[in-house]
Amino acid sequence: MTDVIEVADLRRTYAGGYEAVAGVSFSVAAGELFALLGTNGAGKTSTVELLEGLAPPSGGRVRVLGHDPYRERAAIRPRTGAMLQEGGFSPELTVAETVRMWAGCTSKARPVGEAMEMVGLGGRSAIRVKQLSGGEKRRLDLAMALLGRPEVLFLDEPTTGLDAEGRRETWELVRELRDSGTTVLLTTHYLEEAEVLADRLAILHEGRIAAEGRVDEVVAAQPSHISFSLPEGIAVGDLPPLGSYVRTGGAVQLRTDELQRSATELLLWARDKEVELRGLDVRSASLEEAFLGIAQKQEVTR
Repeated sequence: MTDVIEVADLRRTYAGGYEAVAGVSFSVAAGELFALLGTNGAGKTSTVELLEGLAPPSGGRVRVLGHDPYRERAAIRPRTGAMLQEGGFSPELTVAETVRMWAGCTSKARPVGEAMEMVGLGGRSAIRVKQLSGGEKRRLDLAMALLGRPEVLFLDEPTTGLDAEGRRETWELVRELRDSGTTVLLTTHYLEEAEVLADRLAILHEGRIAAEGRVDEVVAAQPSHISFSLPEGIAVGDLPPLGSYVRTGGAVQLRTDELQRSATELLLWARDKEVELRGLDVRSASLEEAFLGIAQKQEVTR
């Protein structure tokens, strides 16, 4: 697959010397959905703005569709779409007027009605922007990003303000775009969103990439959990030597990097000893645990 986004040792330093992006490198293949995750201040938005050509990098190299997005913006702008965190539309215009005005500035724009229907605003065309809910304004932002049938789509927190139904409808639309060949770069605070949508992801912390890969690869770096309660008369010391057990009250938890083997041996031990493991819960690590683990590790090493 051809890489349509290439980032090498990318840096962005603001006035005063603050380095928001401190040597980031990654690539995104054609038709791939790549998610950038990170806590507030991790450098996500600063990185995306450099990819969108809104500012020149302080160092390093970035290419989108083979072009420098800042110096060759005219070559790539008609081929990309961007959904910013806030669109800044005129509050007095209606939804249809806003889309029509934007379409007039867009090369080979979709029909206005099609763009509104794609994001679920077909029935709100006559409503003024100031009367839209926060979630509806995000839908309008997405419609603007999709007007030019982009080859590369930048989505910065696309489902902020949406209810659960709206979020899942947006996920389905993003999947359809990806499946049709659109390359998507997504930033989000919703870890479930990244887990559901992303082909690959990177977790940023303090301007650097702390983890990168497929969701299962990033998650696999974190231990899984087995938790249960022991009956009276059975001590933690009686359990098979599978690792470090932690007992809190009546509950016991085992963290393991070999979930299947540990669970099998624990169950075989319980069968042979005729011990009931009440409330048994066998759970793989999650993206949330990987995310928090990276953030906490970085805090400890400061």
